[in-house]
Amino acid sequence: MGAPPGPGKVLCTEASVRVPFSLDFRDVSGFLASRFPGKGVLRFVSASFDEASFDAHVLLSSGPAPEDVFGFRRREAENGERFNACFVVPTGIGCELGGHAGDANPALRLVAGQCDLVVTHPNVVNACDINEMPPNALYVEGHHLTSLLMGTAGLAPARNNRLLALIDGYPGGKKFAEQAVNSVNAAKATLGLTAKILVSDSLISMGASSLKDKATGRVEISAPLLDAIDREPRPFDAVAISSTTHVPEDVHEAYSRSNGGMINPWGGVESMLTHFISARFGRPSAHAPMLESERVASLHMGVVDPRIAPEVVSSTFLHCVLKGLQRAPKVVAPGLGISAEDISALVVPDGVLGLPVLAALRQGIPVVAVENRNTMRNDLSKLPWQEGRFFRCGNYLEACGVLACLREGVSPRAVKRPLEHARVERLPVAGRIATGATAGATTKEQPAVH
Repeated sequence: MGAPPGPGKVLCTEASVRVPFSLDFRDVSGFLASRFPGKGVLRFVSASFDEASFDAHVLLSSGPAPEDVFGFRRREAENGERFNACFVVPTGIGCELGGHAGDANPALRLVAGQCDLVVTHPNVVNACDINEMPPNALYVEGHHLTSLLMGTAGLAPARNNRLLALIDGYPGGKKFAEQAVNSVNAAKATLGLTAKILVSDSLISMGASSLKDKATGRVEISAPLLDAIDREPRPFDAVAISSTTHVPEDVHEAYSRSNGGMINPWGGVESMLTHFISARFGRPSAHAPMLESERVASLHMGVVDPRIAPEVVSSTFLHCVLKGLQRAPKVVAPGLGISAEDISALVVPDGVLGLPVLAALRQGIPVVAVENRNTMRNDLSKLPWQEGRFFRCGNYLEACGVLACLREGVSPRAVKRPLEHARVERLPVAGRIATGATAGATTKEQPAVH
């Protein structure tokens, strides 16, 4: 767990723990409360599971959590008037597609073509000074995306949010803080952004590290900074943060020259910060890592893997955040705006299991699990899915076919051959045992669709 936070600071860390397997969120919440007394739980991720337990990673804060991440409201039914999906590619777990710098954007654009709206999170589309998310995408921090699926929050689309830009760059040098200010002003000129800048000095401390099979880190947030945001007299709708994230210099070079084979070391710790900020203030947030020093800025990486190229050609990494947050939806009460009732599908990399997937399971929201190599080891097919609520696909092209079927009300099995016969069950007769049969049904399995 590391050293305790300094005086007047909030500390966010991650821990690994085995949690008794349960699909009742109250059971999981109660166990973690007893295991980590006095700590707040901000995120729950399973690296693997069996019938006895989850091998979990838990994001903790040094005090009570701003919100109950395990709060759950079951939806009554799906709203069939529109087809909206959630598209998730978690950060820090080495996803082959989407684990680097905005390289899930093409897949998102493809999925968005099958949807009225697609709800996604910053890791999917943030590509440093580039953000090419489709116009029908909602840019939602992971904490609030989870709350949406848990049924405890709604989303109200926005046109032009008022941003509070927090720039905490002096540890790396005044030059980098000034570049961040220039990025905000550039967005004001090109996007029509409405923003106020709040410059701090060493009020956020972030360091990246590893936790077994994922990128993580340690975040310290100054209580005076949180108080200053609370006292901000001018109302704001979203929080953009630009601050240094300590990563050893040799890791910068190793990652850039890894041809995409190394887990992005920044994303894990960034999501820890934004999960806390989004929960604390009830507003969208996103983070951009500021260059740490002139030495790091001068590193010559040469020609790199295309998935890493956005990081090499960018300077402040901030524009993607500003563009995403400008129209990020407001977080509203459940039942207002877009709620769990309005979500028709969740698209995730196969093997990924956290509260979004567990919420979809309990809400009856279909989950489309796509082959996308990562470090998680969950066999999602072993969860107790309702019939027609879990689909395993080999790639995002196939996933779009499943989404098209769901949107049109066509069973994906109906466009495969051989075509299955309907199952026939005989009603019980007094004094006799009922039997089930499938009239003329084929026994051939269809492993791609469950």
